[in-house]
Amino acid sequence: QVQLVESGGGLVQAGDSLRLSCAASGRTFSSYTMGWFRQAPGKEREFVAAISRSASTTYYAGSVKGRFTISRDNAKNTVYLQMNSLKPEDTAVYYCAVKDPYGSMWNGASYDYWGQGTQVTVSS
Repeated sequence: QVQLVESGGGLVQAGDSLRLSCAASGRTFSSYTMGWFRQAPGKEREFVAAISRSASTTYYAGSVKGRFTISRDNAKNTVYLQMNSLKPEDTAVYYCAVKDPYGSMWNGASYDYWGQGTQVTVSS
């Protein structure tokens, strides 16, 4: 069992930056690939970014590539999402999740544990 707690969301203006954090419980955090997803009102949940267990490999959705950076600190059991040059279309609830060993990186069904989410609102 893994528990995830996101933080760092808020209301910002277009062009601003935010850093989201996701703190995980448990001693095996370094064993998991971690991902960030988001869900905007009236839209389906979508993949944002993921990072491998050792942080050697990262993955991004095309809509955030070059603006967002995922990272992790295994000593702190925490994964981060640095979001720069935010746009109104980035407005959503952002969730971190633990990926199972199988399945597509891009598919939320491949992730076993989810946090409660943190709201990010970007005004124009």
